[in-house]
Amino acid sequence: MSEPAKRAELGDAQHLEVLGYQDSFNRSMSLWANFALGFTYLSPLVGVYSLFALALTVGGPPSIWWIVIVGAGQLLVSLVFGEVVSQYPIHGGIYPWARRLWGRRYAWMAAWVYIWAMIVTITAVAEYGSGFASSLFGLEHTADTTLWLTLGLLLVALLINLSGTKWLARIARIGLAAELVGVIGLGLYLLIFQRKQEFSVFFDTMGVEGDGSYLTAFVGAALAGLFLFYGFEACGDVAEEVENPARRIPRAMQLTILVGGVSALFSFAGYVLAAPDLRAIVAGEDADPIPAILESTLGPVGAKLFLVVAITAFLSCVLSLQAAASRLLFSFARDGMLPGHRWLSKVTEGSKVPANALIVACTVPAIIAVLVWLNADLLYPVTAFAVLGIYVAFQMVVLASLRQRIKGWKPAGPFSLGRWGLLVNIIALAYGVFAMILLATPGTSGDPVTDWIVLIGLGIVLGTGLVYLFVARPDRQSDAPAGDAIEVADRLRAHGTRAVPAAAATAAAAADEPVA
Repeated sequence: MSEPAKRAELGDAQHLEVLGYQDSFNRSMSLWANFALGFTYLSPLVGVYSLFALALTVGGPPSIWWIVIVGAGQLLVSLVFGEVVSQYPIHGGIYPWARRLWGRRYAWMAAWVYIWAMIVTITAVAEYGSGFASSLFGLEHTADTTLWLTLGLLLVALLINLSGTKWLARIARIGLAAELVGVIGLGLYLLIFQRKQEFSVFFDTMGVEGDGSYLTAFVGAALAGLFLFYGFEACGDVAEEVENPARRIPRAMQLTILVGGVSALFSFAGYVLAAPDLRAIVAGEDADPIPAILESTLGPVGAKLFLVVAITAFLSCVLSLQAAASRLLFSFARDGMLPGHRWLSKVTEGSKVPANALIVACTVPAIIAVLVWLNADLLYPVTAFAVLGIYVAFQMVVLASLRQRIKGWKPAGPFSLGRWGLLVNIIALAYGVFAMILLATPGTSGDPVTDWIVLIGLGIVLGTGLVYLFVARPDRQSDAPAGDAIEVADRLRAHGTRAVPAAAATAAAAADEPVA
Protein backbone atom coordinates (compact mmCIF):
# COMPACT_ATOMS: atom_id res chain seq x y z
CA MET A 1 0.00 0.00 0.00
CA SER A 2 2.88 2.36 0.67
CA GLU A 3 4.59 4.11 -2.21
CA PRO A 4 8.29 4.58 -1.43
CA ALA A 5 8.84 6.34 -4.73
CA LYS A 6 9.67 9.62 -2.98
CA ARG A 7 12.76 9.92 -0.83
CA ALA A 8 13.78 12.94 1.20
CA GLU A 9 17.38 13.70 0.24
CA LEU A 10 17.87 15.63 3.48
CA GLY A 11 20.05 14.12 6.18
CA ASP A 12 18.56 13.59 9.62
CA ALA A 13 20.02 16.82 11.03
CA GLN A 14 18.91 18.85 8.00
CA HIS A 15 15.40 17.39 8.20
CA LEU A 16 15.21 18.52 11.84
CA GLU A 17 16.41 21.99 10.89
CA VAL A 18 13.56 22.34 8.41
CA LEU A 19 11.21 21.42 11.28
CA GLY A 20 12.80 24.03 13.56
CA TYR A 21 14.98 21.88 15.85
CA GLN A 22 18.63 21.03 16.41
CA ASP A 23 19.95 17.46 16.40
CA SER A 24 20.90 16.95 20.10
CA PHE A 25 20.60 13.16 20.62
CA ASN A 26 22.75 10.16 19.76
CA ARG A 27 21.22 8.36 16.78
CA SER A 28 22.23 4.89 17.94
CA MET A 29 18.90 3.09 17.49
CA SER A 30 18.59 0.80 14.45
CA LEU A 31 15.41 -0.32 12.71
CA TRP A 32 15.33 -3.55 14.72
CA ALA A 33 16.02 -1.81 18.03
CA ASN A 34 13.20 0.64 17.25
CA PHE A 35 10.89 -2.26 16.39
CA ALA A 36 11.93 -4.04 19.61
CA LEU A 37 11.03 -0.91 21.61
CA GLY A 38 7.52 -0.80 20.15
CA PHE A 39 7.05 -4.56 20.41
CA THR A 40 8.05 -4.77 24.07
CA TYR A 41 5.73 -1.82 24.82
CA LEU A 42 2.86 -3.58 23.00
CA SER A 43 3.91 -6.83 24.80
CA PRO A 44 1.56 -9.59 23.60
CA LEU A 45 2.72 -11.72 26.54
CA VAL A 46 1.47 -9.12 29.02
CA GLY A 47 -1.76 -8.52 27.10
CA VAL A 48 -2.69 -12.17 26.64
CA TYR A 49 -1.81 -13.18 30.20
CA SER A 50 -3.74 -10.28 31.70
CA LEU A 51 -7.01 -10.82 29.79
CA PHE A 52 -7.06 -14.51 28.87
CA ALA A 53 -9.49 -15.60 31.61
CA LEU A 54 -11.73 -12.53 31.17
CA ALA A 55 -11.97 -13.03 27.39
CA LEU A 56 -12.95 -16.70 27.72
CA THR A 57 -15.43 -16.09 30.52
CA VAL A 58 -17.22 -13.30 28.62
CA GLY A 59 -16.88 -14.38 24.98
CA GLY A 60 -15.75 -17.99 25.01
CA PRO A 61 -13.07 -19.34 22.65
CA PRO A 62 -14.34 -17.23 19.66
CA SER A 63 -13.06 -14.14 21.52
CA ILE A 64 -9.70 -14.91 19.86
CA TRP A 65 -11.03 -13.25 16.70
CA TRP A 66 -10.86 -9.86 18.41
CA ILE A 67 -7.09 -10.11 18.04
CA VAL A 68 -7.57 -10.24 14.26
CA ILE A 69 -10.23 -7.50 14.15
CA VAL A 70 -8.37 -5.01 16.34
CA GLY A 71 -5.02 -5.85 14.74
CA ALA A 72 -6.43 -4.94 11.31
CA GLY A 73 -7.89 -1.68 12.61
CA GLN A 74 -4.72 -0.64 14.41
CA LEU A 75 -2.66 -1.48 11.32
CA LEU A 76 -4.64 1.20 9.48
CA VAL A 77 -3.92 3.64 12.31
CA SER A 78 -0.21 2.77 12.10
CA LEU A 79 -0.23 3.57 8.36
CA VAL A 80 -1.67 7.03 9.10
CA PHE A 81 0.91 7.54 11.86
CA GLY A 82 3.62 6.37 9.45
CA GLU A 83 2.91 9.19 7.02
CA VAL A 84 2.88 11.73 9.83
CA VAL A 85 6.14 10.61 11.47
CA SER A 86 7.81 10.36 8.08
CA GLN A 87 7.23 14.10 7.64
CA TYR A 88 7.77 14.89 11.35
CA PRO A 89 10.48 12.54 12.72
CA ILE A 90 10.72 14.37 16.06
CA HIS A 91 10.60 13.31 19.72
CA GLY A 92 7.28 12.98 21.49
CA GLY A 93 5.01 11.26 18.99
CA ILE A 94 1.37 12.11 19.71
CA TYR A 95 2.03 15.64 20.99
CA PRO A 96 4.14 17.11 18.18
CA TRP A 97 2.09 15.29 15.55
CA ALA A 98 -1.16 16.76 16.88
CA ARG A 99 0.41 20.23 17.21
CA ARG A 100 1.84 20.34 13.70
CA LEU A 101 -1.37 18.89 12.20
CA TRP A 102 -3.85 21.09 14.13
CA GLY A 103 -2.68 23.54 16.81
CA ARG A 104 -1.22 24.08 20.30
CA ARG A 105 -4.36 23.80 22.42
CA TYR A 106 -5.55 20.73 20.54
CA ALA A 107 -2.13 19.12 20.93
CA TRP A 108 -1.96 20.05 24.60
CA MET A 109 -5.17 18.14 25.34
CA ALA A 110 -4.10 15.12 23.25
CA ALA A 111 -0.78 14.97 25.08
CA TRP A 112 -2.35 15.51 28.51
CA VAL A 113 -4.67 12.52 28.04
CA TYR A 114 -1.87 10.44 26.54
CA ILE A 115 0.66 11.23 29.29
CA TRP A 116 -1.72 10.13 32.05
CA ALA A 117 -2.75 7.02 30.15
CA MET A 118 0.92 6.07 29.73
CA ILE A 119 1.83 6.78 33.37
CA VAL A 120 -1.07 4.68 34.65
CA THR A 121 -0.11 1.92 32.20
CA ILE A 122 3.45 1.94 33.62
CA THR A 123 2.03 1.41 37.09
CA ALA A 124 -0.33 -1.37 35.94
CA VAL A 125 2.35 -3.30 34.05
CA ALA A 126 4.75 -3.09 37.00
CA GLU A 127 1.97 -4.25 39.35
CA TYR A 128 1.16 -7.25 37.12
CA GLY A 129 4.86 -8.06 36.75
CA SER A 130 5.28 -8.17 40.53
CA GLY A 131 3.00 -11.20 40.61
CA PHE A 132 5.35 -13.12 38.31
CA ALA A 133 8.33 -12.06 40.43
CA SER A 134 6.73 -13.20 43.70
CA SER A 135 5.86 -16.58 42.14
CA LEU A 136 9.41 -17.03 40.82
CA PHE A 137 11.04 -16.26 44.18
CA GLY A 138 8.46 -18.18 46.18
CA LEU A 139 7.25 -15.10 48.04
CA GLU A 140 3.80 -14.81 49.54
CA HIS A 141 1.68 -12.57 47.33
CA THR A 142 0.81 -9.87 49.90
CA ALA A 143 0.22 -6.13 49.53
CA ASP A 144 3.68 -5.39 50.97
CA THR A 145 5.42 -7.83 48.63
CA THR A 146 3.55 -6.39 45.63
CA LEU A 147 4.56 -2.85 46.55
CA TRP A 148 8.28 -3.57 46.97
CA LEU A 149 8.51 -5.68 43.83
CA THR A 150 6.59 -3.04 41.85
CA LEU A 151 8.92 -0.29 43.07
CA GLY A 152 11.90 -2.54 42.29
CA LEU A 153 10.78 -3.02 38.68
CA LEU A 154 10.26 0.73 38.27
CA LEU A 155 13.69 1.54 39.73
CA VAL A 156 15.60 -1.05 37.67
CA ALA A 157 13.93 0.23 34.50
CA LEU A 158 14.84 3.83 35.45
CA LEU A 159 18.52 2.96 36.01
CA ILE A 160 18.72 1.20 32.64
CA ASN A 161 17.04 4.14 30.90
CA LEU A 162 19.41 6.64 32.55
CA SER A 163 22.40 4.73 31.18
CA GLY A 164 21.57 5.79 27.64
CA THR A 165 19.87 4.82 24.41
CA LYS A 166 22.30 1.97 23.67
CA TRP A 167 21.32 0.12 26.85
CA LEU A 168 17.65 0.85 26.18
CA ALA A 169 18.06 -0.72 22.74
CA ARG A 170 19.95 -3.74 24.14
CA ILE A 171 17.38 -4.51 26.81
CA ALA A 172 14.57 -3.94 24.30
CA ARG A 173 16.15 -6.58 22.03
CA ILE A 174 16.48 -8.99 24.99
CA GLY A 175 12.85 -8.28 25.86
CA LEU A 176 11.89 -8.93 22.24
CA ALA A 177 13.61 -12.33 22.38
CA ALA A 178 11.87 -13.13 25.68
CA GLU A 179 8.51 -12.13 24.22
CA LEU A 180 9.02 -14.27 21.12
CA VAL A 181 10.02 -17.28 23.22
CA GLY A 182 7.20 -16.69 25.69
CA VAL A 183 4.44 -16.22 23.12
CA ILE A 184 5.40 -17.75 19.78
CA GLY A 185 7.75 -20.48 21.06
CA LEU A 186 5.50 -21.58 23.92
CA GLY A 187 2.39 -21.15 21.79
CA LEU A 188 3.76 -23.44 19.07
CA TYR A 189 4.84 -26.00 21.66
CA LEU A 190 1.36 -26.07 23.17
CA LEU A 191 -0.28 -26.24 19.74
CA ILE A 192 1.89 -29.10 18.47
CA PHE A 193 2.62 -31.23 21.53
CA GLN A 194 0.04 -30.41 24.19
CA ARG A 195 -3.19 -29.96 22.26
CA LYS A 196 -6.24 -31.25 24.13
CA GLN A 197 -8.95 -29.43 22.16
CA GLU A 198 -9.96 -29.44 18.50
CA PHE A 199 -9.40 -26.32 16.37
CA SER A 200 -13.17 -26.12 15.89
CA VAL A 201 -13.37 -24.92 19.49
CA PHE A 202 -12.70 -21.38 18.23
CA PHE A 203 -16.21 -21.44 16.71
CA ASP A 204 -17.84 -22.96 19.81
CA THR A 205 -19.42 -20.39 22.16
CA MET A 206 -19.72 -22.98 24.95
CA GLY A 207 -22.95 -21.36 26.06
CA VAL A 208 -21.53 -18.04 27.27
CA GLU A 209 -24.48 -16.23 25.66
CA GLY A 210 -26.98 -17.92 27.99
CA ASP A 211 -30.50 -17.20 26.75
CA GLY A 212 -29.43 -14.05 24.91
CA SER A 213 -27.61 -13.26 21.67
CA TYR A 214 -23.99 -14.33 21.28
CA LEU A 215 -23.26 -10.99 19.56
CA THR A 216 -23.66 -9.25 22.92
CA ALA A 217 -21.24 -11.67 24.57
CA PHE A 218 -18.76 -11.34 21.70
CA VAL A 219 -18.80 -7.54 21.86
CA GLY A 220 -18.26 -7.77 25.61
CA ALA A 221 -15.00 -9.65 25.00
CA ALA A 222 -13.59 -6.88 22.74
CA LEU A 223 -11.14 -5.79 25.44
CA ALA A 224 -9.12 -8.94 24.66
CA GLY A 225 -7.92 -7.23 21.50
CA LEU A 226 -8.32 -3.55 22.36
CA PHE A 227 -6.00 -3.79 25.38
CA LEU A 228 -3.33 -5.50 23.31
CA PHE A 229 -2.72 -3.33 20.26
CA TYR A 230 -1.11 -0.12 21.40
CA GLY A 231 2.55 0.56 21.91
CA PHE A 232 3.53 0.79 18.25
CA GLU A 233 3.42 4.59 18.53
CA ALA A 234 6.39 4.37 20.94
CA CYS A 235 8.58 3.80 17.87
CA GLY A 236 7.96 7.45 17.00
CA ASP A 237 8.45 8.77 20.54
CA VAL A 238 12.24 8.28 20.22
CA ALA A 239 12.49 9.50 16.60
CA GLU A 240 15.51 11.74 17.21
CA GLU A 241 17.53 8.75 18.46
CA VAL A 242 16.91 6.64 15.34
CA GLU A 243 19.02 6.69 12.19
CA ASN A 244 16.98 7.57 9.09
CA PRO A 245 13.78 7.78 11.18
CA ALA A 246 11.56 9.11 8.39
CA ARG A 247 11.78 5.75 6.62
CA ARG A 248 12.57 3.32 9.43
CA ILE A 249 9.93 4.28 12.00
CA PRO A 250 6.88 3.65 9.75
CA ARG A 251 8.27 0.19 9.00
CA ALA A 252 8.94 -0.47 12.69
CA MET A 253 5.36 0.49 13.56
CA GLN A 254 3.90 -1.87 10.99
CA LEU A 255 6.22 -4.70 12.08
CA THR A 256 5.13 -4.15 15.68
CA ILE A 257 1.47 -4.63 14.76
CA LEU A 258 2.04 -7.61 12.45
CA VAL A 259 4.50 -9.56 14.61
CA GLY A 260 2.61 -8.64 17.78
CA GLY A 261 -0.67 -9.87 16.31
CA VAL A 262 0.77 -13.18 15.12
CA SER A 263 2.48 -13.69 18.49
CA ALA A 264 -0.74 -13.01 20.40
CA LEU A 265 -2.67 -15.43 18.19
CA PHE A 266 -0.16 -18.24 18.78
CA SER A 267 -0.15 -17.57 22.52
CA PHE A 268 -3.92 -17.29 22.99
CA ALA A 269 -4.62 -20.30 20.76
CA GLY A 270 -1.95 -22.38 22.49
CA TYR A 271 -3.41 -21.76 25.95
CA VAL A 272 -6.96 -22.53 24.77
CA LEU A 273 -6.03 -25.75 22.97
CA ALA A 274 -3.79 -26.99 25.82
CA ALA A 275 -6.26 -26.24 28.63
CA PRO A 276 -7.02 -29.52 30.44
CA ASP A 277 -10.46 -28.25 31.54
CA LEU A 278 -11.50 -25.52 29.14
CA ARG A 279 -15.15 -25.58 30.21
CA ALA A 280 -14.19 -24.76 33.78
CA ILE A 281 -12.27 -21.70 32.56
CA VAL A 282 -15.19 -20.54 30.38
CA ALA A 283 -17.58 -21.06 33.30
CA GLY A 284 -15.42 -18.77 35.44
CA GLU A 285 -14.39 -21.49 37.88
CA ASP A 286 -10.66 -20.76 37.35
CA ALA A 287 -9.87 -17.05 37.61
CA ASP A 288 -6.14 -17.47 36.82
CA PRO A 289 -5.88 -20.50 34.53
CA ILE A 290 -2.51 -19.94 32.82
CA PRO A 291 -0.30 -21.12 35.73
CA ALA A 292 -2.27 -24.37 35.88
CA ILE A 293 -1.95 -24.84 32.12
CA LEU A 294 1.82 -24.26 32.31
CA GLU A 295 2.19 -26.59 35.30
CA SER A 296 0.31 -29.38 33.54
CA THR A 297 2.18 -28.99 30.23
CA LEU A 298 5.69 -27.87 31.22
CA GLY A 299 6.06 -29.32 34.71
CA PRO A 300 7.40 -27.38 37.73
CA VAL A 301 10.82 -26.67 36.22
CA GLY A 302 9.41 -25.57 32.88
CA ALA A 303 6.89 -23.32 34.62
CA LYS A 304 9.74 -21.65 36.57
CA LEU A 305 11.70 -21.06 33.36
CA PHE A 306 8.63 -19.46 31.83
CA LEU A 307 8.39 -17.14 34.82
CA VAL A 308 11.95 -15.94 34.11
CA VAL A 309 10.97 -15.24 30.51
CA ALA A 310 7.80 -13.47 31.64
CA ILE A 311 9.60 -11.24 34.15
CA THR A 312 12.13 -10.28 31.46
CA ALA A 313 9.26 -9.32 29.18
CA PHE A 314 7.53 -7.30 31.92
CA LEU A 315 10.75 -5.45 32.78
CA SER A 316 11.35 -4.66 29.13
CA CYS A 317 7.75 -3.44 28.80
CA VAL A 318 8.16 -1.08 31.80
CA LEU A 319 11.48 0.09 30.33
CA SER A 320 9.90 0.89 26.97
CA LEU A 321 6.94 2.65 28.59
CA GLN A 322 9.24 4.82 30.72
CA ALA A 323 11.33 5.72 27.68
CA ALA A 324 8.29 6.65 25.60
CA ALA A 325 6.69 8.67 28.42
CA SER A 326 9.93 10.57 29.13
CA ARG A 327 10.37 11.54 25.46
CA LEU A 328 6.81 12.80 25.35
CA LEU A 329 7.38 14.84 28.52
CA PHE A 330 10.65 16.16 27.05
CA SER A 331 8.96 17.15 23.79
CA PHE A 332 6.12 18.83 25.69
CA ALA A 333 8.58 20.70 27.94
CA ARG A 334 10.93 21.67 25.12
CA ASP A 335 8.11 23.74 23.68
CA GLY A 336 7.44 25.41 27.05
CA MET A 337 4.05 23.74 27.49
CA LEU A 338 4.48 22.30 31.03
CA PRO A 339 5.26 23.71 34.49
CA GLY A 340 8.98 23.29 35.13
CA HIS A 341 9.61 22.99 31.40
CA ARG A 342 13.26 24.12 31.62
CA TRP A 343 14.04 21.36 34.13
CA LEU A 344 12.09 18.71 32.23
CA SER A 345 13.67 19.55 28.88
CA LYS A 346 17.29 19.07 30.03
CA VAL A 347 19.34 16.39 28.25
CA THR A 348 22.32 14.81 30.03
CA GLU A 349 25.75 15.46 28.51
CA GLY A 350 27.11 11.92 28.58
CA SER A 351 24.23 9.52 27.99
CA LYS A 352 22.16 12.05 25.99
CA VAL A 353 18.83 11.17 27.62
CA PRO A 354 16.13 13.42 29.16
CA ALA A 355 17.04 12.35 32.71
CA ASN A 356 14.63 14.62 34.57
CA ALA A 357 11.71 13.54 32.42
CA LEU A 358 12.72 9.91 33.08
CA ILE A 359 12.70 10.55 36.84
CA VAL A 360 9.14 11.89 36.58
CA ALA A 361 8.11 8.86 34.45
CA CYS A 362 9.32 6.64 37.32
CA THR A 363 8.28 8.71 40.34
CA VAL A 364 4.63 9.33 39.48
CA PRO A 365 3.90 5.62 38.80
CA ALA A 366 5.69 4.82 42.08
CA ILE A 367 3.38 7.25 43.93
CA ILE A 368 0.35 5.60 42.32
CA ALA A 369 1.73 2.20 43.39
CA VAL A 370 1.90 3.45 47.00
CA LEU A 371 -1.72 4.62 46.76
CA VAL A 372 -2.70 1.16 45.48
CA TRP A 373 -0.80 -0.36 48.42
CA LEU A 374 -2.84 1.82 50.81
CA ASN A 375 -6.09 0.82 49.09
CA ALA A 376 -5.94 -2.17 46.74
CA ASP A 377 -9.36 -1.28 45.34
CA LEU A 378 -7.79 1.76 43.64
CA LEU A 379 -5.91 -0.31 41.03
CA TYR A 380 -8.92 -0.83 38.80
CA PRO A 381 -10.23 2.77 39.00
CA VAL A 382 -6.84 4.32 38.21
CA THR A 383 -6.22 1.97 35.28
CA ALA A 384 -9.76 1.75 33.88
CA PHE A 385 -9.48 4.86 31.72
CA ALA A 386 -5.96 4.04 30.42
CA VAL A 387 -6.98 2.04 27.35
CA LEU A 388 -9.73 4.50 26.39
CA GLY A 389 -7.33 7.40 27.00
CA ILE A 390 -4.79 5.89 24.62
CA TYR A 391 -7.43 5.43 21.92
CA VAL A 392 -8.73 8.99 22.39
CA ALA A 393 -5.21 10.40 21.93
CA PHE A 394 -4.62 8.18 18.88
CA GLN A 395 -7.81 9.27 17.19
CA MET A 396 -7.10 12.93 17.86
CA VAL A 397 -4.05 12.50 15.60
CA VAL A 398 -6.03 10.50 13.01
CA LEU A 399 -8.73 13.21 12.96
CA ALA A 400 -6.15 16.00 12.68
CA SER A 401 -4.48 14.15 9.79
CA LEU A 402 -7.82 13.80 7.96
CA ARG A 403 -8.54 17.50 8.51
CA GLN A 404 -5.22 18.46 6.92
CA ARG A 405 -5.81 16.13 3.96
CA ILE A 406 -9.16 17.79 3.30
CA LYS A 407 -7.33 21.17 3.36
CA GLY A 408 -4.91 19.87 0.72
CA TRP A 409 -2.02 18.30 2.67
CA LYS A 410 0.05 15.77 0.76
CA PRO A 411 2.55 14.12 3.15
CA ALA A 412 6.16 14.85 2.08
CA GLY A 413 8.04 12.12 3.94
CA PRO A 414 9.62 9.12 2.21
CA PHE A 415 6.78 6.90 3.45
CA SER A 416 3.56 7.72 1.64
CA LEU A 417 0.23 6.01 1.00
CA GLY A 418 -0.24 8.09 -2.13
CA ARG A 419 -3.79 8.17 -3.45
CA TRP A 420 -4.84 5.57 -0.86
CA GLY A 421 -4.04 7.97 2.00
CA LEU A 422 -7.47 9.63 2.26
CA LEU A 423 -9.38 6.32 2.19
CA VAL A 424 -7.09 4.69 4.77
CA ASN A 425 -7.40 7.78 6.98
CA ILE A 426 -11.23 7.70 6.86
CA ILE A 427 -11.43 3.97 7.64
CA ALA A 428 -8.87 4.32 10.46
CA LEU A 429 -10.98 7.09 12.03
CA ALA A 430 -14.18 5.04 11.69
CA TYR A 431 -12.46 2.07 13.34
CA GLY A 432 -11.20 4.30 16.16
CA VAL A 433 -14.66 5.70 16.88
CA PHE A 434 -16.03 2.13 16.93
CA ALA A 435 -13.30 1.06 19.39
CA MET A 436 -13.94 4.03 21.69
CA ILE A 437 -17.67 3.27 21.78
CA LEU A 438 -16.89 -0.31 22.80
CA LEU A 439 -14.52 0.85 25.52
CA ALA A 440 -16.81 3.56 26.87
CA THR A 441 -20.05 1.56 26.95
CA PRO A 442 -21.16 1.38 30.61
CA GLY A 443 -21.37 -1.98 32.34
CA THR A 444 -24.56 -3.64 33.56
CA SER A 445 -23.65 -4.64 37.13
CA GLY A 446 -26.08 -2.14 38.67
CA ASP A 447 -23.32 -0.30 40.58
CA PRO A 448 -23.05 3.19 38.99
CA VAL A 449 -19.39 3.66 39.92
CA THR A 450 -18.36 0.24 38.62
CA ASP A 451 -20.43 0.57 35.44
CA TRP A 452 -19.27 4.10 34.58
CA ILE A 453 -15.69 4.00 35.92
CA VAL A 454 -14.05 4.18 32.48
CA LEU A 455 -15.86 7.40 31.58
CA ILE A 456 -15.43 8.77 35.10
CA GLY A 457 -11.66 8.31 34.88
CA LEU A 458 -11.45 9.86 31.43
CA GLY A 459 -13.73 12.70 32.52
CA ILE A 460 -11.46 13.57 35.47
CA VAL A 461 -8.38 13.69 33.22
CA LEU A 462 -10.15 15.75 30.54
CA GLY A 463 -11.67 18.08 33.14
CA THR A 464 -8.40 18.84 34.94
CA GLY A 465 -6.64 19.26 31.60
CA LEU A 466 -9.21 21.77 30.34
CA VAL A 467 -9.11 23.75 33.60
CA TYR A 468 -5.31 24.03 33.45
CA LEU A 469 -5.39 24.83 29.74
CA PHE A 470 -7.80 27.76 30.10
CA VAL A 471 -6.48 29.06 33.44
CA ALA A 472 -2.69 28.75 32.92
CA ARG A 473 -2.87 29.04 29.08
CA PRO A 474 0.25 26.91 28.43
CA ASP A 475 -0.39 27.29 24.71
CA ARG A 476 0.64 30.95 25.06
CA GLN A 477 3.97 29.97 26.69
CA SER A 478 5.30 28.47 23.48
CA ASP A 479 6.15 29.81 20.07
CA ALA A 480 6.71 26.29 18.68
CA PRO A 481 5.33 25.92 15.14
CA ALA A 482 1.79 24.58 14.87
CA GLY A 483 -0.71 23.72 12.14
CA ASP A 484 1.98 23.87 9.47
CA ALA A 485 1.63 20.47 7.76
CA ILE A 486 1.05 21.89 4.27
CA GLU A 487 3.79 24.53 4.63
CA VAL A 488 6.36 22.01 5.94
CA ALA A 489 5.52 19.56 3.17
CA ASP A 490 6.23 22.29 0.62
CA ARG A 491 9.52 23.19 2.35
CA LEU A 492 10.69 19.57 2.46
CA ARG A 493 10.00 19.15 -1.24
CA ALA A 494 11.80 22.41 -1.97
CA HIS A 495 14.86 21.14 -0.05
CA GLY A 496 15.51 18.29 -2.41
CA THR A 497 12.87 15.58 -2.44
CA ARG A 498 12.77 14.05 -5.89
CA ALA A 499 11.03 11.13 -7.54
CA VAL A 500 13.01 7.95 -8.14
CA PRO A 501 12.10 4.83 -10.09
CA ALA A 502 9.81 2.55 -8.10
CA ALA A 503 12.15 -0.43 -8.58
CA ALA A 504 15.10 1.51 -7.17
CA ALA A 505 13.06 2.69 -4.21
CA THR A 506 11.82 -0.83 -3.49
CA ALA A 507 15.35 -2.25 -3.66
CA ALA A 508 16.61 0.50 -1.36
CA ALA A 509 13.85 -0.17 1.13
CA ALA A 510 14.67 -3.89 1.14
CA ALA A 511 18.32 -3.14 1.80
CA ASP A 512 17.39 -0.42 4.32
CA GLU A 513 19.73 2.00 2.53
CA PRO A 514 19.05 5.51 1.21
CA VAL A 515 18.29 5.81 -2.46
CA ALA A 516 21.23 7.32 -4.29
